[in-house]
Amino acid sequence: MATPNTRQKLIDYCLRSLGHPVIEINVDEDQLEDRVDEAIQYYQEYHGDAVVRNLLKHQVTSTDITNGYIPIPADANILSINNVFNMSNSQSGMFSVDYQLHLNDIFDLTNSHGGIVNYEMTKQFMSLIDRNINGMFELIEYSRHKNQVAFHSDTLKGMEGLYVVFDGYSVIDETTYTDVYNDAFLKKYTTALFKRQWGLNLIKFEGMTLPGGVTLNGRQIFDDAKEEIQQLEEQMQLKHEMPPLDFIG
Repeated sequence: MATPNTRQKLIDYCLRSLGHPVIEINVDEDQLEDRVDEAIQYYQEYHGDAVVRNLLKHQVTSTDITNGYIPIPADANILSINNVFNMSNSQSGMFSVDYQLHLNDIFDLTNSHGGIVNYEMTKQFMSLIDRNINGMFELIEYSRHKNQVAFHSDTLKGMEGLYVVFDGYSVIDETTYTDVYNDAFLKKYTTALFKRQWGLNLIKFEGMTLPGGVTLNGRQIFDDAKEEIQQLEEQMQLKHEMPPLDFIG
């Protein structure tokens, strides 16, 4: 059970880290569940291992055109949207610019006046043209809580029945990929949240002397937990958080 793969095993692991069952951890089960939810939410929003790049296809409907936005399924767990591509405008065949460009790839790579530098610059230039003319919509807004991508009012006009593809990042579902529960950061962070809740529960009994002369010190437990949480969140920013990208989400 040192490698938790369920929600309950994660809770049990964190409680043992705090001394249970040798020490009684004075935290209610509902409080434990709330702290696990809080830890997983923080992990999914900031940890690089908790998100994966994803492509989501959608067929445009008349309702989408009328609304001026495309709904995103809530179960897709989309964290952010990077690009939106119009697949109906893709160029193909021997008369496409890409095809003609690739005909000269070998020549460019072996030509002493061009070489790999010229090839890379040309590819970037073609990508810029494709992005601004053919490939990508002008994205106004993606709201994760609304689960919709909003466009300019006439962007979707005439596209009923055609497909668009969303390029973005989705959250890894811990109930499907249960190895998430064994993540080293998540275990430490959840334990620290449990410890803070434990200290908070005991603060109101601070100074009370129990039989045998034992004195409760909930304030010290609470302060220690706050410091641990702060250190873990700093560690998240320095080691685990994904670098900022120019996407909307």
